[in-house]
Amino acid sequence: MKELQDLAQSVEQGQVQKVSGLTQQLLDSGVSPKIILNDGLIAGMTVVGEKMRSGEMYLPEVLQSASAMHGSLKILKPHLVREGTQSRGKIMVGTVKGDMHDIGKNLVSIMLQGAGFDIVDLGLNVSAQKFVEAITAHQPAILGLSAMLTTTMLNMKTTIEAINAAGLRSNVKVIIGGAPVSQKFADEIGADGYARDAVLAVDKVKQLLGVSA
Repeated sequence: MKELQDLAQSVEQGQVQKVSGLTQQLLDSGVSPKIILNDGLIAGMTVVGEKMRSGEMYLPEVLQSASAMHGSLKILKPHLVREGTQSRGKIMVGTVKGDMHDIGKNLVSIMLQGAGFDIVDLGLNVSAQKFVEAITAHQPAILGLSAMLTTTMLNMKTTIEAINAAGLRSNVKVIIGGAPVSQKFADEIGADGYARDAVLAVDKVKQLLGVSA
């Protein structure tokens, strides 16, 4: 359907007003909100992810595409709720205690939302106890921990230990990311996965949840 292809392309190009207009136009013409989400928004953000991976797109362009996607989602959300559309899963993200860096975490949130996941973002400087309380309250399938400093990455270990102590570890998978961390560190602290960038984070989440592309 040409209009859906136009929507996906407009998301990729970050055309905020055009994306919102096309979304409303498709709804008015009777297209299912689930089809608009999957074949328009998610399709467009998938291309954004591929271009980011290959170096064809950079952060400012990705953020513009995300802005376009969010504008469309505001229009779609009430219709998706009425239609009973299921998300691919709930993902919680947060930057660990002592760390005030959030660009990487925000980019992961954008790419995951663009892939059809629900996001619970706890923000910056999140204590282990707050993560535990939030897991209990929101029951995410996966927790993503971010750290940008060697001094704060150790709080990832503290957080996983707190989740273990609360008896919640079997309920949630944990992935980690950030400049100083690695697969070796993930293995050492008992995380379920590691991703070095936002695109790979989406791949890892899909892999852990058994979600097809």
